[in-house]
Amino acid sequence: MIEAARPRLARSLTVQTQTGGEELNPDRTSSGMFFQRGESELLARLEARIAHLLRWPVENGEGLQVLHYRPGAEYKPHYDYFDPGEPGTAKVLQRGGQRLATLVMYLNEPQQGGGTTFPDLGLEVAPQRGNAVFFSYDRPSPATRTLHGGAPVVAGEKWVATKWLREREFK
Repeated sequence: MIEAARPRLARSLTVQTQTGGEELNPDRTSSGMFFQRGESELLARLEARIAHLLRWPVENGEGLQVLHYRPGAEYKPHYDYFDPGEPGTAKVLQRGGQRLATLVMYLNEPQQGGGTTFPDLGLEVAPQRGNAVFFSYDRPSPATRTLHGGAPVVAGEKWVATKWLREREFK
């Protein structure tokens, strides 16, 4: 998956909540790319396995996003749901409704750093190849305690694949 993603990497963007478009965000310093859902046999098998394990329809998942973090790269704490109070959210929700869950799969292990942090819980998940962290949020609210971030990589590099799950079919 890493080798298939590598030639398509570009600086990671975030959703621009004012317009529903995308923007460069200084809080996110990784590079990344999105696969289309079912783009290859490997991806189709992985997506079917995720859907089965999580009991979530394949069609309600966004395409996998592969992210690459070099030393010093991070993603400061944030929420994955779309804030309903922002003017651009209505546009984003047209593609499949609200995000309701996140699955982060670790594709390798950095030499040092790069954990997934949950500041509200005082928790950090160490990136270990073959492991994943899953969390869901039943509503777009800080009360879900799903504030999370990618801690800076201190040494080596970190590769993850992220799958976001939506309310309805993602288009």
